[in-house]
Amino acid sequence: MSTQILVRIEPDLKNKVNRFAKAEGKTTSEVVRELLEDYVRSRDIGAYIDDLWDRTGKKLKSKRMGPDEIQRIIKEVRGRK
Repeated sequence: MSTQILVRIEPDLKNKVNRFAKAEGKTTSEVVRELLEDYVRSRDIGAYIDDLWDRTGKKLKSKRMGPDEIQRIIKEVRGRK
């Protein structure tokens, strides 16, 4: 269920947002929701780490790397120090 939020902005900014949103075929509410979602996403370290693990796993699978290869590479890299 959605809820409302009241935000006070200058009339000029409101008019520009309305114009840009309309040009993109969106409502002002859609634009604001997208901006807020991007804001939260960019600051949500947990989601960032989950995404990083997901991308890492996909890359390893695409290269057909399993646990043995991963352990070997970790040992190799740690041995360079």
